[in-house]
Amino acid sequence: MDIFNPSELKNLYIPPSVSHKGQNGKLLLIGGSHLFHAASLWALKVASRIVDMVFYSSVPENNQIVLEVKKEFRDGIVVPRESLEDYIDEADCVLIGPGMVRSEIANLKSQISNPQLKTQSLKDISLIQDEGLQTYHLTKYLLHKYPQKRWVIDGGALQMMEKEWLLDMSEVILTPHHQEFERLFGLPPIEENVAGMAKEYGCVILRKGETDIVCNKTECVLVKGGNAGMTKGGTGDVLAGLVASLACKNDLFLAAKAGSYINKKAGEALFQKVGYSFNASSLVDEIPFVMKNLTH
Repeated sequence: MDIFNPSELKNLYIPPSVSHKGQNGKLLLIGGSHLFHAASLWALKVASRIVDMVFYSSVPENNQIVLEVKKEFRDGIVVPRESLEDYIDEADCVLIGPGMVRSEIANLKSQISNPQLKTQSLKDISLIQDEGLQTYHLTKYLLHKYPQKRWVIDGGALQMMEKEWLLDMSEVILTPHHQEFERLFGLPPIEENVAGMAKEYGCVILRKGETDIVCNKTECVLVKGGNAGMTKGGTGDVLAGLVASLACKNDLFLAAKAGSYINKKAGEALFQKVGYSFNASSLVDEIPFVMKNLTH
């Protein structure tokens, strides 16, 4: 399997000097929960540095947090989940899952078939009390209704989805770590399985790890680098926001490869400054500098 060639970064979209607001990417970010607040905010913060507009949609308290820190979020709109469909068409890409909650499979299966459970609209789904069950139905509803949209599926949405949903989709990136890959596909997350699942389901898979494996239907690359400082919570959410932002204006395979490489290089740059003593917020702040050095 080939190693990613950083010369490919020169193919990334660069905003033209004559472009106007909104022409350089619009991302819809669906994430967060009553339990997890920071995950979707890390994805939001890195995205807001790359694309022109981020539409952010979470549970009410997370939406309120974003409104209170909007000095870091000027080019964006906070969207109630029941109003998501008003913004999906406008977005170039949709990221779903950072900070969303999952349920145990046994508990989930006993509730999915409940005939009294209404899931015909976003309003119905927002009323579901079990957040893992809500994650399942929100993800299913949106992926089934908008299969032609560009999607990046991460975190809770990735853990709750069923692999068969991918068969009707045309442009999707999955960002699983080892356990999420095995949970979704029922296979060990080794190179040949990542390649096989990307081919079978027609998607891009970025399997995260010490060495990332990135595959589309026809080819795979390995992305090496990073360090143990990147095992801290939130670094995967930063990666998801980065990949989704790049996916707004680039080929999906390139977005996944480049996002993986840039994220690892940002971790390496931080290690040179502070050793292992950095966190996800540090990574968000370092990425723009790394991108400038690598792509210009």
